[in-house]
Amino acid sequence: MKTFIETFDNGPCGWIGWDGAVGPTPVEIHDGVATSRSPWWVDVNHAPPGAGYLHILFALHTRHGPGFSKAVLDAGGPNSYVKGGYPTDLTNARITVRIKGDMKMRGSQLVLLAQGNVPTATNPKNWVNQVLIAQPLIVTPQWTDQTIQLVPDQKEWVNLGSRHDRLETYGKAPISDLLRDVNGDIIFVLFPIDVQSLKPVAGDPHKLRAGDDYEVDRSRLPDGHVMFDEVRIEFQ
Repeated sequence: MKTFIETFDNGPCGWIGWDGAVGPTPVEIHDGVATSRSPWWVDVNHAPPGAGYLHILFALHTRHGPGFSKAVLDAGGPNSYVKGGYPTDLTNARITVRIKGDMKMRGSQLVLLAQGNVPTATNPKNWVNQVLIAQPLIVTPQWTDQTIQLVPDQKEWVNLGSRHDRLETYGKAPISDLLRDVNGDIIFVLFPIDVQSLKPVAGDPHKLRAGDDYEVDRSRLPDGHVMFDEVRIEFQ
């Protein structure tokens, strides 16, 4: 099958970042390199009772259609993955990233998140998010080529689930079902991150929205930048 290669020589080509205040944001591109810098938005969608909080660094939608906003299209520009007709079946796909950066990880890992709609009998809008926690990418000051494989082995993944008030949107499904049709996006994220309020809050903080309802202690969060020179996906 075809191999997808993104070199960022022609711009973001569909890749976006995400900011909670404004939504999808353009990825910084300079001399054919994509860069994501802190401070990052705290994604609260999977707060406990979900698996936890994360930062979104680089995201690429694998298809366009109903439910995808114009803002996503505007932020990323023409999407080379969708335009090229690449598959959404990512079972056992090998993803190689040429990467470097300067990071204080503070307990987090740089991992791939796969997101797709896996309908159930009770929830046709069941969006499943799983992170490949067993195969983190390592950020070093020098360029390295690192490969991960999207194996349909649940022991290598964490299903993120949902915060208390988004249970109708974010649910669960076996990783084999998700990888068979990753019809949402692939995202490189920092997970888990240690989200704590800078000042005491009353009640359960996970029922609040970090960064909106209370100020987050950013000394506990990852800090720095990550650079991608190339992303290669080999389909199996």
